[in-house]
Amino acid sequence: MKLLYLSSQGSSLLHSLMAPLYSIHLSPPFPSLLFSHKSSLYSPPLSRSTHLSPLLKTHLLSTKAPTLVYSTSKSNNNNTLSSIVDQLQEEEEEEEFYRNYDQEPAEKLSERWSEIHGRDDWAGLLDPMDPLLRSELIRYGEFAQACYDAFDYDPFSRYCGSSKYSRRHFFERLGMASFGYDVTRYLYATSNFKIPKFFTRSVSDEHVWSQRANWMGYIAVSNDAETARLGRRDIVVAWRGTVTRLEWIADLMDYLRPVSEEGIPCPDPTVKVESGFIDLYTDKDPTCRFCKYSAREQVLTEVRKLVEFYGDERGEEVSVTVTGHSLGSALAMLSAYDLAETGAIMTPNGKRAWVTIFSFSGPRVGNGRFKERFEKVLGLKALRVLNVHDPVPKVPGMFFNEQVHELVRKFAEGLPWSYHHVGVELVLDHKRSPFLKETSDPSCYHNLEAHLHLLDGYHGRGERFVLATGRDPALVNKACDFLKEHHLVPPFWRQDENKGMVRAHDGRWMQPERQKLDDHPHDMHHHLHRLGLAENREF
Repeated sequence: MKLLYLSSQGSSLLHSLMAPLYSIHLSPPFPSLLFSHKSSLYSPPLSRSTHLSPLLKTHLLSTKAPTLVYSTSKSNNNNTLSSIVDQLQEEEEEEEFYRNYDQEPAEKLSERWSEIHGRDDWAGLLDPMDPLLRSELIRYGEFAQACYDAFDYDPFSRYCGSSKYSRRHFFERLGMASFGYDVTRYLYATSNFKIPKFFTRSVSDEHVWSQRANWMGYIAVSNDAETARLGRRDIVVAWRGTVTRLEWIADLMDYLRPVSEEGIPCPDPTVKVESGFIDLYTDKDPTCRFCKYSAREQVLTEVRKLVEFYGDERGEEVSVTVTGHSLGSALAMLSAYDLAETGAIMTPNGKRAWVTIFSFSGPRVGNGRFKERFEKVLGLKALRVLNVHDPVPKVPGMFFNEQVHELVRKFAEGLPWSYHHVGVELVLDHKRSPFLKETSDPSCYHNLEAHLHLLDGYHGRGERFVLATGRDPALVNKACDFLKEHHLVPPFWRQDENKGMVRAHDGRWMQPERQKLDDHPHDMHHHLHRLGLAENREF
């Protein structure tokens, strides 16, 4: 077999025919037909939340492999050329199908939001993938990703372990002002001795923002314009997890503890969760300005206040959407359960906010009784997105879990090492994406931006991987090394300019002072008292 060679005239004709469809190199003096590794290209429908590279602002990359055209003789060149054009036209029609398939009118979200948030447990929405659900999953994933982008990991920073941005300018500084949400409060947790590798601290103990606290996430609420688009007032609780460090998995005690022992008003003492998660959620330090209230108390009081204000005083329909990645996913499951169990999503007038959890690459949280109460008694809806190769969703409970035989499950239910995932599972596979390279680094499999990339290309089991919204693949390498080298995107590329250092008036380089960090609202005790959590407290 030989490669098909075209004359210069034929090359020009073929280029004019197919250039709108494909990136083709037909340069004399070797005018052979060579398809670019970029494969077929088409212009995507762009949403207001789409992140696009300069290349993707013009074209969206498809995933079909490069094609070389072969011919057995010169006599059938014309037939081969014709078949090439026909094939390209067919593929362009297929791309057009995907483009039109994903063009969901924006106004439909207000009509379908309860379905998208699990009213029917996402039946019929995952395979094939519903375009509106995909866009919402990516949007809430970006709320979780914002926790990473805003977190100060630099051990040489006085503010290491805090948010780099003030609450009032949070989304603006992250380039997310168009999302239409306002942060109402930050969430903090005390350094938990049972999961020490999760927390980040400065190398110096002098002049630091806090020696005992870490910023854990935020609570935000949709503004009026976004509320009209969504069809309800949406309260987002976003928890920070881990980006690349997975050492915290080894710190899990793999030991279940009743939630009722930690003050959660569950009438069933057999409902249990992993001890490290519940400690992180409920621990507090009276000597710390940021941690004198537990993360639990911070979430319950703020959500209750917002639900009461928008649900009762303003008479609006309210949803509470909890999201998180990695360990943040575990906190999302636990806090959503607590919100429902404690009644913080109920207003004095009896209105109940709709609660949904969108979880990304999260570990198991509790036992079978926790799952039963979570889903059947409290009616919570959780959609878990995971990469099948990621080790984190497989722990804890590696040996006794929801996947073993029913008889084994019943036998192991009373053991302190038996865990069950909750909710509905959406399984992705990074090996389906042609943008990602082979690697043995599990932190790449676990990366949140990689999950959002996989979501963008997922259309259903067995379907071809096609980026649906034009989300920039370069975002995958923001905090890992997962993209194939020919994309020329450096690994771990996201960092502050000059690592946050600025030049003072005298010419010296220094760390700038930051705006004073918010700690807790003045009415915390009032709302704790209303929730029945302020008894026997000293202030």
